Amino acid sequence: MNKAIHTHLSRRESQIMDVLYRLGEASVADVVARMPDTPAYNSVRVTLGILEKKGYVNHRQDGQRYIYRPALSTEKATASALSHMLKTFFGGSPSKAILTLLDMSSERLTQKDLDQLTDWIEHARKNSTHDG
Repeated sequence: MNKAIHTHLSRRESQIMDVLYRLGEASVADVVARMPDTPAYNSVRVTLGILEKKGYVNHRQDGQRYIYRPALSTEKATASALSHMLKTFFGGSPSKAILTLLDMSSERLTQKDLDQLTDWIEHARKNSTHDG
């Protein structure tokens, strides 16, 4: 599965994946209980089967129930989603995305947050392979 996670999923499939990533793993009943608009149990069960066939989820059996989990680790899914977002909305530019995030959250950033960002930027500068 090389496609960005969630980019080729229906709304309901994306909602199910969101629940699975939040919980790590879950039964059908766990997923249903945490979804908006409380879908039918069988609808979620069938959709999880479809997601498994598409390669987005795996399952293990626990007694009579299946326990589902995302096929991609959170880290890989995060990288995939961010890569897709950068290409789609920011022309592939991480700095444009960061500046947008800073602009959106500037009133909520604490001095500690700003110090941490400064440290990360300094670390990136020291480890950069680009000539400055």
